[in-house]
Amino acid sequence: MTQSKNFPEQDQSQPGEEHKMHPEPKIIRDNYKGSEKLKGKTAFITGGDSGIGRSVAVHFAREGADVAIVYLAEDEDAQKTQKMVEDEGQKCLIIEGDLKDEAFCKKALQKCISEFKKLDILVNNAAVQFPKSNIEDVSTAQMKETFETNIYPYFFIAKEAVKHLKENSCVINTTSVTSYRGSKHLLDYSSTKGAITTFTRSLSKMLVDKKIRVNAVAPGPIWTPLIPSTFDDVEDFGKKVPMGRAGQPCEVAPAYVFLASEDSSYITGQVIHINGGEQIGG
Repeated sequence: MTQSKNFPEQDQSQPGEEHKMHPEPKIIRDNYKGSEKLKGKTAFITGGDSGIGRSVAVHFAREGADVAIVYLAEDEDAQKTQKMVEDEGQKCLIIEGDLKDEAFCKKALQKCISEFKKLDILVNNAAVQFPKSNIEDVSTAQMKETFETNIYPYFFIAKEAVKHLKENSCVINTTSVTSYRGSKHLLDYSSTKGAITTFTRSLSKMLVDKKIRVNAVAPGPIWTPLIPSTFDDVEDFGKKVPMGRAGQPCEVAPAYVFLASEDSSYITGQVIHINGGEQIGG
């Protein structure tokens, strides 16, 4: 889920925007071999139409999971994700709507349950960002949009999902490197990501007795449609990290596979940092 520079337009990216990126994001490596780590599982992914969300959906499918994705307006991108999942031999349900609406969040989750009859993996991933260099430029409307998109739905969907998640199910949240080091251009965005990190830790404690694991992934600079749609100068994007480049979605999604599979059965309340070598405390 991406957002254009012209806040507060709701059409968060142009249809097929990912096709216009040069180079196009790498969604999954050709040599990535699935090993049925998620065979028979059902996953619900917000912001699954492009970028990291799409990559997670395709990796999950290659590991044997059926997938439901939620997106806002980007029909062409969502349909491409659907085709990529189906090409892996798995089912993909696409659900369009605004995650800021609590009623929609409940309805979307129920559509997933109606289609697949169960839920094993919840991935909260959708987000928007509006870079601003000065706090005076962060309007109340922008702040509300950012918080209501980036953190409110995590509560809305989790509340509904716990009715269906069983023992050994999991929740995976997308936080950010900005949650740990802040960002002078993304004051409201980094604040929501900090909230997501704490939400992850707190929900993990709340659900541990139910044997439901809750973890998060904190990406650094990753080449997704969110970047050219929100930043004017992308030529140097990612070059400040120790590895000297932006990451690709295919370099992030395997962490979600790990957290969704039995390989991470003794991990909860934790965050995996995928950021090109930036050392982060906590």
